[in-house]
Amino acid sequence: MLNLKRLVAAAGFTLAAANVTFAQTVRLTVQPGDPKLQISKDIYGHFAEHLGRCVYDGFWVDPGLNVPKQGRIRMDIVEALRKIKVANLRWPGGCYADAYHWRDGVGPTAQRPRTINTWWGDAVEDNSFGTHEFLELCKLLGTEPYLAANVGSGTVQEMANWMEYLNSNADTPLTQQRRQNGHPEPYGVTMWGIGNESWGCGGNMTADYYTDVYKRYATFAHNYPGSPKLKRIVSGANGDDAYWTETCMKKIPLDQMWGLTLHQYTLPTGSWTGSKGAATGFDEAQYFNTMKNCLKMEAVVTKHAAIMDKYDKDKKVALLVDEWGVWTDVEPGTNPGFLYQQNSLRDALVAGTTLNIFNNHCDRVRGANLAQAVNVLQALILTDKEKMLLTPTYHVFDLYQVHQNAQYLPLQFTSPEYTLSGDKLPALNASASKDASGAVHISLVNLDTKKTLQLETALPGVTWKTVSGRVLTSGNVNDYNSFDKPNKVKLADFKGAKKRGGNLAVDLPPQSVVVLEVR
Repeated sequence: MLNLKRLVAAAGFTLAAANVTFAQTVRLTVQPGDPKLQISKDIYGHFAEHLGRCVYDGFWVDPGLNVPKQGRIRMDIVEALRKIKVANLRWPGGCYADAYHWRDGVGPTAQRPRTINTWWGDAVEDNSFGTHEFLELCKLLGTEPYLAANVGSGTVQEMANWMEYLNSNADTPLTQQRRQNGHPEPYGVTMWGIGNESWGCGGNMTADYYTDVYKRYATFAHNYPGSPKLKRIVSGANGDDAYWTETCMKKIPLDQMWGLTLHQYTLPTGSWTGSKGAATGFDEAQYFNTMKNCLKMEAVVTKHAAIMDKYDKDKKVALLVDEWGVWTDVEPGTNPGFLYQQNSLRDALVAGTTLNIFNNHCDRVRGANLAQAVNVLQALILTDKEKMLLTPTYHVFDLYQVHQNAQYLPLQFTSPEYTLSGDKLPALNASASKDASGAVHISLVNLDTKKTLQLETALPGVTWKTVSGRVLTSGNVNDYNSFDKPNKVKLADFKGAKKRGGNLAVDLPPQSVVVLEVR
């Protein structure tokens, strides 16, 4: 137990030694995999909806706020997100996308109309943050823009005009307007969602009706000379709705879609009615139930991927889980329409687990967007006027950025069980990849709150000498970073891995996310 105490201290957290035990040894093999199969960087995408304080008072701040700014874009947020290599950023929604009319957000700011965001708290939208501001944000972030076109309340012509405005270099009234608004060259935006949640807030359509609407819109989503080819993305299923995916794959020609979306959230209580559960102050039973609901992502992705395989055996169409994350009750005293919630170690374990699932399905899952980037739902960053903090979820994306565009390496192992009150779930989940330099990265998540997992890992075909790593954990799964204690849950160097013979031996602490680098 003394060795465990040293391990725990090295990992940067404290636990009562009497509460920590060892599970049985897990034998894990890192398999060679297919050199052509990569983990797409676009799995590590994010989401910035006009919702609550994500855009306004998040990315886009009052000119008088005493923080680093470029124009009104908050640069400490930009620098933090650049560090984790945000792959793409989805905008303007979400439900808001099917109420948004892009012309409201271009041209002189003083002339832009004020509108009401009826989806999220009836907030007044001054449209000071529009298309050009968003694309400037993406440029500063070094990320690819992912635009959602208005199908629910818009028109085909409106979408087609937006695409021409952004991507054409011909001399037309729309391109002249773009030049007058300060951008002479085309933006070349490639990622376009054709509607959002068309089964719900995007129009309450049936699957059969939406597919006809989609084909009409996609027909007028034109490619322009000099701009990259469009990636037209179908508004896909809610959770495990197999019929929606089946209908889209059956009725939409493969050459009319680059991707198909899926929305799947983790609710602590598992219920959309009544309480979804608190973001903090929960007990182990509530934590266990949250992780059980999180792990449903595996079955949901598998189900939709199998349907897509029936109609697309060559896997040309990407599955994009472009809304995912933990959805809890809002923080007490905040606007219920703003979806502001705290972010605990539990959220980080959800993030690590979910990203492992996506990595392991990278043959089909080639895009994802956590909801959302700043101040909304499972945010990476929270702000309070000049103050800013990085959440535990942010640190997971920092750890996992090593997988972006790396070769996927399958893993073989049998997980021990994490048991509570007669119920059980797999304690261990993991994914692995090899980067361009030949380094192997293994991301490991231990969901058990008490047991350290001993891993004996074989890496056949890999010649290696050293192992290093970082760990994210804390004393309790409901620990979180506050503006008073912004570094309570933080990354630390991991000392619990070593070479033993030809294998890699790892002592994986309870309730932890670890990423190892083997060279």
